[in-house]
Amino acid sequence: MSALGHYLEEEGIPTTQISLVREHTVALAPPRALWVPFMLGRPFGVPNDAAFQREVLLAALKLLERENGPILEDFPVDAPHDSLSPPPAGLACPVSFPQMKPEGTLAEKLADEVSQLQAWHAVAIRHRGRTTLGVTGLSPAEIADYLKSWLNGNVPTTFRDDISQGDALKLACDELKAYYYEAKAVQPGQHSDKSIQSWFWLDTVASRVFLQIRAIARDSTDPSLKPLAALSLIPRAVDMVLQRE
Repeated sequence: MSALGHYLEEEGIPTTQISLVREHTVALAPPRALWVPFMLGRPFGVPNDAAFQREVLLAALKLLERENGPILEDFPVDAPHDSLSPPPAGLACPVSFPQMKPEGTLAEKLADEVSQLQAWHAVAIRHRGRTTLGVTGLSPAEIADYLKSWLNGNVPTTFRDDISQGDALKLACDELKAYYYEAKAVQPGQHSDKSIQSWFWLDTVASRVFLQIRAIARDSTDPSLKPLAALSLIPRAVDMVLQRE
């Protein structure tokens, strides 16, 4: 959308947009953009909160009053908490997962964790009739293998020829995180976006893998990996919490 905005403006059509990944918007410098600190996939905040969604929309439209760009403004508040959705009626745990083995490498533990969430993700797809996965063209297990190569010090071939190593790594991490979020959301109990985010970053092996990936990006000489060492991989608020742990 950022790139499209430039083309539309050249034709005399004013544009504004909402950004969920601030670093990407900074790099592309669209004519006008409102960055929102919301969960990925929710540019207007939580579902069924028309008043809050209207507030976000009006903030984005208000940028059309500004003629000189590029303009990037931050939405000042986080989205309200919500229950993502009630679990399917009569849902019981579809499988009894064994406890994760304490031994093994970080990559092996990631593969184990991804495998254990597979049944829950299948429930999520049946319940919602859709999934946000598919951008990479890899299965969650294949993404885990892809990240394993990075953890082992072997730079893998990108799964898409049209993007850099950094963009490929970011897409893989984002898609794996979406897999976790979708699987967690249908487990019994009430889950908010905040509780799922806390679970992912504080309780999963995947979050430890992301921290390791960030360290690899920081030490790499590949400029396409440098954004991952900043804030595009781990959100600012999450990073502050992790540093206190």
